[in-house]
Amino acid sequence: MPGPESPTDPSRVAERAALEREAARRIAPDPGLLSRLAEVREHLVRRASTEANHRGIPLRRALVAGSAARGTFLHERFDIDLFLLFPPDLPRERLEAEGLRLAEALLESPEKHYAEHPYLRGRFEGFTVEAVPGFAVEDPSRPQTAVDRTPFHQEYLSEHLAPGQVEEVRLTKQFLRGLGVYGSEAKTAGFSGYLVELLIVRFGDLDSLLRAAQGWQLPVRLATPGSRPAVPDDVAMIFDDPVDPHRNVATALSAESLARFILAAREFLRSPTLAAFFPEPRSPLSLAGAKERVQARGTHVAVVRLPRPSLVDDILYPQLRKAERSVGGEASRLGFEVLGTSSVAGVKDLWIGIETSSGTLTHVRVQHGPPPGLAHSEAFLAKWTAGTAGILQGPYIRPDGKLAVDVAREEIRLEPLLSEAAPGLAIGRDLRESSKTGVSARPLDGVDDTPEIAELLDRLLNKRLPWNRS
Repeated sequence: MPGPESPTDPSRVAERAALEREAARRIAPDPGLLSRLAEVREHLVRRASTEANHRGIPLRRALVAGSAARGTFLHERFDIDLFLLFPPDLPRERLEAEGLRLAEALLESPEKHYAEHPYLRGRFEGFTVEAVPGFAVEDPSRPQTAVDRTPFHQEYLSEHLAPGQVEEVRLTKQFLRGLGVYGSEAKTAGFSGYLVELLIVRFGDLDSLLRAAQGWQLPVRLATPGSRPAVPDDVAMIFDDPVDPHRNVATALSAESLARFILAAREFLRSPTLAAFFPEPRSPLSLAGAKERVQARGTHVAVVRLPRPSLVDDILYPQLRKAERSVGGEASRLGFEVLGTSSVAGVKDLWIGIETSSGTLTHVRVQHGPPPGLAHSEAFLAKWTAGTAGILQGPYIRPDGKLAVDVAREEIRLEPLLSEAAPGLAIGRDLRESSKTGVSARPLDGVDDTPEIAELLDRLLNKRLPWNRS
C-alpha cells in the first residue's frame, strides 16, 4: 500500500494531475491560431510547388513538418519548418542554389542562416518560416543531409502520436524548458522536440515519463531490441530512431542536462508545484556579489577572454566547452587546485571563468626525475647539477626511490601563466585561429561589470539545483 509520500499515493497523483491540467491550460495554443496555422501550411506547400514549376526548379516535394505541423509547439515560440526536397541525384551545390532561389521567391524579408548548409528564414502570411533544402531520399537510414529523415519522422509520429498525447508533449516541453534543458542545439545540449515526442509515444504521458525517469541511471539505455545505434562511449542516453535503428536520437543530450531532468522528476513527483513549469525569473549574480562570494569562500577567480570567431552556434559551443576544459586542465597541470569552470559566448568575445583555491603557487616546484639505474637518470643529474641557477634543493632521492630536485618558479600567478599557456592549449581549430589576435586572463578585480560577465560568474559561483534557488 503506497504511503502518503509515495508518487503513487492517490492524493499525490490527483495533486499532480490538477497542476498539470492548469499548466496545460496556460500553454495551450488558441484554437483560432491552430486553424489559421493549418491554412497557412497548406498555402505554403501549394505556393512552393507553384513557384518551383513556374521557375523550372526541380522540386520533388515540399513538406511542412515539425511541431508546427503536429501542434506540439509551445504557443509563444515556434516557427513553421518548410522542407524543400529535391531529387537525390541533384548535385549538392545545385541543391543549395535552387533551394535558396525557391525560398527567396516564397518568403518576405528572407535572411540567410547556416547549419549543415544554407537556409532562409523569413515571413509568410504573418508567420516566421524556415525554408530548408534537402533530398527526397527513399531510405531514411541513408540520408544525404541532416534533414532528409524529416518526412519519415513526420509520417511515424502522425501514425503513433495519439491526439490526446499532443497536449502531453507540450506539457513535457514546458517542464523541460523550466529546467533549462529543452532544445538540442549545442548551446543547450538538451532534449530535442523529436526526442520529447518519442518519449511520450513510449511512456504515454508526462506523469508516466517522470515515474520512469526518477529511477534512471546514467547512461540511460532506451534502445529497442535489435537496434544498433552507433554511439560514443560518453553518451548520456541511447534512444534509437524508429525510422533508422542505427541512429541515436539523443546524441545531443548532455549528461548534465539528463541528470538535472532525473532529479527534477523525483522532486516533482514528491513535491509538485506549478513553478516546475513556470519558474520565477532569477537575476544572475552581480560582479559585486561575486566578489563578496569569492572573499567568503577564500578562493580566487580568473577570467579568460578570447575573440569570438564568426561561427554558427552548433560549431562554436562545442569548441568553447573544449576550451573551458583545456583551461581548467592546464591550471591543474600547473599545480592549481581547480574548484570549477564556466564559459559564456558574448557578442564579440568568449569568456571562460575558473575558480581555484588560490591565485598563486608556492615559489618551490618539485621537478620529478627517473629512478637511479635508468639510462636517462645520468642526463637528469647532469642537467640539475648542484649550483645550477634556479635550484633550491637537490638533486635528492625521494622515499619512492626516484630522483627529484626543487626548483624556483619564475612566475607564480595564475593569470600570467594561463595567458602564456593559451597558444598551446587544445581549444578547437576555429578558436585557435581567432585567438591569434590575443588571449588575456585577468583576475576578478580586472573585469568589467557586464551582462556577459554576470552570467559567467553566476554559472561559476551560484550553482544550485533549479528548485532550490532563491
